[in-house]
Amino acid sequence: MPSYPTSPPRKQPPVRRGSPPPARKGRFEAFTRTMWVLFGGGALALLLYVGAVSINFMNLFGRMPNLKTLENPKSELASEIYSADGVLLGKYFRENRTPVEYKDLPQNVIDALIATEDVRFEEHSGIDFKSIMRAVAALGHAGGGSTLSQQVAKNLFKTRPGEESNLNDGTLNGPGKLGLLITKTKEWLLAIRLERNYTKREILRMYLNTVDYGSNAFGINTAAKTFFNKSPKQLTTPEAATLVGIVNAPSRFSPALHPVRSKRRRNWVLQQMSKAGYLSAAEMVRDTAKPIVLHYSVESPVQGLAPYFRTEVAKYLQTWAKETDHDLYADGLKIYTTLDSRMQTYAEKAVAEHLALQQKWFSAHWKGQLPWRDENGKVIPQFLETSMRRTQRYKSLMERYDGNRDSVNYYLRKKYKMTVFSWQGEKEMLLSPMDSLAYYKRYLQAGFMAVNPLNGYIKAWVGGPNYKFFKFDHVRQGKRQPGSTFKPIVYTAAIDQGYSPCFPRPDVATTFPGAAGRPPYTPKNFEGGYSGRTFTLRQALARSMNSITAWLVYKLGPETVVAYAKRLGITSPIDPVPAVGFGASDCSIFELCGAYGTFVNKGVWTGPIMVTRIEDKNGNELRRFVAPTKEALSEETAYVMTNMLQASTTEPGGTSTILHTGFNFPYQIGAKTGTTSNYSDAWFMGITPNLVCGMWIGGEDRSIHFRTGAYGQGARLALPLYGIFMKKVYADKSLDIDRGPFPAPAAPLTIEFDCSKYYGGQRDTIPADQKMVQPTLDPLDNKDI
Repeated sequence: MPSYPTSPPRKQPPVRRGSPPPARKGRFEAFTRTMWVLFGGGALALLLYVGAVSINFMNLFGRMPNLKTLENPKSELASEIYSADGVLLGKYFRENRTPVEYKDLPQNVIDALIATEDVRFEEHSGIDFKSIMRAVAALGHAGGGSTLSQQVAKNLFKTRPGEESNLNDGTLNGPGKLGLLITKTKEWLLAIRLERNYTKREILRMYLNTVDYGSNAFGINTAAKTFFNKSPKQLTTPEAATLVGIVNAPSRFSPALHPVRSKRRRNWVLQQMSKAGYLSAAEMVRDTAKPIVLHYSVESPVQGLAPYFRTEVAKYLQTWAKETDHDLYADGLKIYTTLDSRMQTYAEKAVAEHLALQQKWFSAHWKGQLPWRDENGKVIPQFLETSMRRTQRYKSLMERYDGNRDSVNYYLRKKYKMTVFSWQGEKEMLLSPMDSLAYYKRYLQAGFMAVNPLNGYIKAWVGGPNYKFFKFDHVRQGKRQPGSTFKPIVYTAAIDQGYSPCFPRPDVATTFPGAAGRPPYTPKNFEGGYSGRTFTLRQALARSMNSITAWLVYKLGPETVVAYAKRLGITSPIDPVPAVGFGASDCSIFELCGAYGTFVNKGVWTGPIMVTRIEDKNGNELRRFVAPTKEALSEETAYVMTNMLQASTTEPGGTSTILHTGFNFPYQIGAKTGTTSNYSDAWFMGITPNLVCGMWIGGEDRSIHFRTGAYGQGARLALPLYGIFMKKVYADKSLDIDRGPFPAPAAPLTIEFDCSKYYGGQRDTIPADQKMVQPTLDPLDNKDI
């Protein structure tokens, strides 16, 4: 139980914060004597009744809190989630409550509260009989007679019928006068017990930290922020009076909902403060003349940085909370994450900047046409109707109208005013649910993640365009075909099987024999044909050549490729088919970032993690988290792969050279673009010595996409997002970003990857009439090429 130093009150009448008033002993005896005066000969019956309630005689009245519960009362506290650099990202709560210490409570709030709710707070021992008699005489019109101690009991222990509490499980509990009498009796008893166990200061603190101010603001700390965007200490006296005036009836006296009524209530509170001696007459007149100036904002769990990330953290921690008997939404936990608030800000700005431009082009691309098309470019019939049947709105309407499709269709086509998302800001439109579905289906989606591959710490996470309107997370929840961003896994397997980055291979067709009645499969290059020229594996990966990737899959076998994908942390199901090397099986950005991080982290796969530690409300550490790791590749193979990925940014014809020629990055960067059939998915993966970034852009449905590579390929649709983000990151000197080269292994390399010396320094292609300086053997069949 905290203790606080005593200090003299600011004004008269004297208010002895923290010190019990004299003659406090024998409280219960004083109570019984008063009852005798009030009820005469009926006092014995009254005492028997009170005693029966206190012990829950025959389970008639419901249980009372035991001593342990009384000494450790529990109210719901919002859990807070922090970035690695100490920024509060947001909260998890059912009741948005963040407590403050007594020393952080301003005197004007305390004065207003006592003057308004319990002017004899320092004089009574939990029950104010003068107030009770006044309330009885006025039939409740002069106030309820409850002291602050009684109100704390009500707030902490949920004494009222209908509230979720084990105090209301007695046979006689329930609505009506008898239930109210029992409830009031319990509150009297609890108020006396609270006064025995806590100082006046502690009771004041408990009250101000538990009371409901409306607008999902519980406690003075949250209320000050919600209505005035201030801390409690910053509140002016009129603002303090406004908040104290709310607690009597939060909906009725809310300054946001009823400003005129709220001002009248505030002025009454100021008058009570003057009457009690806390304000002079002049101060009261001055303050009542002031308007209420709000900075009103109801705090929402989706507000603030990284809402997609915070949602995934909550999902991740639910298992831990269940196993350890914690409540993420009520225990006031402190959750410390790996996220960097600066990188997260840059990521969110980069996604917004890039996606807004791409959306402008996409809308122009499909202007006057429906974008949902099949593989032949024809409009998909009944596309919206089929999509609507998968929505919760449709299922709810079907349940509400017992499956009557006419009624359901009527409401699906009835127009309403609704606020919708746009890249120019939210706007109000008159739309039916079907119109709204069509409106949002036309929006491009995106996912972006940045992770430190050396420790697995996720530094930035953007799961979509706007969490308020698009809840689906495209970083971990969403899985799409990764296209050519899967190819490095094929090349990793090849290097491990003995191939060199300098191994030459002609750009010709490779045909996989048909199986199970299917025709033979011959993958084509992005351009559609084959040049017949010879390229090294390094050049082939830089150019993202399908023909040479297909040949490697043919030589290695699809099963080997799948095995390496699993080694590198891809947990999604992968089919061992000839198209496996082109990303035919779905996976997530989250998985790919872990896989690419293995190349940077010297062959050690490190699973991305979101949380570093959790503390309870008192600062005690409950759990510390460490990224899972495993040895996946040799250090040499991993380093060769980082070098091969750099070729994408440095080799002539590489798919990512714009990072150096357009964005002018002078640092070593490895990269890989990815594009799937019909341009449904655009991907990009970028690596630097201590940062791996993965991103995807596409339609919500695979049938919604650009029609040409000029707009829809990964190098055009996804890569610029990386450039925008890294430009912001490199410009921030406060970030710990390694701008140096990728560190080489300590041991001498046995794999040659400086291929230029083998063919006269020409890096674009090996001339047809020039052979390698030395014979090159295929490590899998030991034959001369």
